Amino acid sequence: MSNPARKQHGTTLVIALIMLVLLTLFALSSMNTANSSLKVTGNMQAKSEALNAAQETIETVISTPQFIADPANAVVNPCAGSNTRCADVTGDGTPEYTTTLVPQPACVSAKPIKNETLNLASAEDLGCSSGQQQQFGVAGAVTGNSLCANSVWEISAQTRGIASSAVVTVRQGVGVRISTDDAGSSC
Repeated sequence: MSNPARKQHGTTLVIALIMLVLLTLFALSSMNTANSSLKVTGNMQAKSEALNAAQETIETVISTPQFIADPANAVVNPCAGSNTRCADVTGDGTPEYTTTLVPQPACVSAKPIKNETLNLASAEDLGCSSGQQQQFGVAGAVTGNSLCANSVWEISAQTRGIASSAVVTVRQGVGVRISTDDAGSSC
């Protein structure tokens, strides 16, 4: 007579090995998923930081009249050449991102403001008014143009991560009131 217990000794071992292999595959899959998620999160953070650096650079540039007077040197206190700004997001004193204005800020259009549309109660508009009583020697006397113009500028900033491979480009338009002299030379 054969013993049924002897036939089952190998079956238990095979089932235990299959379960061990399945648990190992499950653990490896979980580690790979966690690593992928960590990389995706890190890349999203680097892109977000680069985007913030580009937007901050554009805001810094348009907050000064430097970009109107000298578009080739629009960044005040550049860090690595003209029109370049470095950003230290961690606060350790070393920059993690460099932002370059590429191409340099450019005036897209400028339209003179008519004297009749000025509000002379406003200090900003009062500085733009020109005399209408004389017909000679006064700028805008014949055309009705004031001493100011509304201009539209295009500013493009490209940010690159120094340690990361993040690259972000932000293009923004901005309307600025400028003098007609600046409109003639910059636009």
